[in-house]
Amino acid sequence: QVQLVESGGGLVQAGGSLRLSCAPSGSLFTLNTMAWYRQAPGKQRELVAEITSRGSTNYGDSVKGRFTISRDSAKNTLYLQMNSLKSEDTAVYYCNAHFLSVVTWANLEVWGQGTLVTVSS
Repeated sequence: QVQLVESGGGLVQAGGSLRLSCAPSGSLFTLNTMAWYRQAPGKQRELVAEITSRGSTNYGDSVKGRFTISRDSAKNTLYLQMNSLKSEDTAVYYCNAHFLSVVTWANLEVWGQGTLVTVSS
């Protein structure tokens, strides 16, 4: 029943900034680790950044120092602030979340539908 909806993708020039959002909805749950992944044409899906329920973060080497992952505990919303964008950042960005269902107490995983980020040179 849990769904993730991404937003904020679009076209931006190299050197610019963009902010992605991921909003969960659905059945009763408790969010654990959330993350952003991306997949460029012809490439494997890769981890961009992840954040635990306590705020610990981890970033992919290619985005360190440029991207910042954060979460709003009141809204249960995940964000990715992308600065100094490069053409190599062009990809479909996916929100991922691990969560505990408070109904079944099962640990589950869900993916968003993806949002396209295109960086022009």
